[in-house]
This record gives sequence, C-alpha cells and structure tokens, in this order.
Amino acid sequence: MTGPTVERLRALCGTPRDGALLRFALGNALLETGEPEAAATELQRATGFDPDYAAAWKLLGRALLAARNTEQARAAWTDGIAAAERSGDVQAQKEMRVFLKRLQAGGDH
Repeated sequence: MTGPTVERLRALCGTPRDGALLRFALGNALLETGEPEAAATELQRATGFDPDYAAAWKLLGRALLAARNTEQARAAWTDGIAAAERSGDVQAQKEMRVFLKRLQAGGDH
C-alpha cells in the first residue's frame, strides 16, 4: 500500500532534486509500507548515484532480505562494508558485519 510520502518522493524523481538522498528516502518509505522489492530498486538507484553511501547499502541489504533475496542481501552488505571503509563510516561497517554473521548463522538481522 503506497502512502502519500511515497507519492511525494516519487514526484521528485527525475527532477533536479533527484539523487542518492532522495532515492534512499524513497526506498526507506517503500520498505516501511511493505514493498521490499520496490524499495530495493530505489536503494540500488541510490547506490548508483553514490557508491560510497553506506547507509543505502545497509538498507538495500535489509530490503533484499525482506524480499527473500538472501544472496543479493549478502552481496549488498559486502559491497556496503567496502563503501563504509572508503567513506570512513565505522559504525555502518560494524552493523553490516553483524548482519552478515547473522545471515551466515541462519538467523535474521
């Protein structure tokens, strides 16, 4: 169920305000409305705008896991750890490493 926030954010896509932050916000809103596949698409676009956006990689992994794409979630978090290392985001590195360990152990994040 798409809400007004999603529609408002979608209206900004393709405008001069489009970018990693907008796509991250849209992906987050879609994930919150129970649309993990659509969220993953927008979060992939966010990482396309900014490959070092560690928070987008982290949320992309969550969206992919929610969409039952375990291997893609693993890949997103692996790429996200590398992005976090490049950008110096130590906290994001730690969180994604925990997510990967839990995934490897067979649990949820």
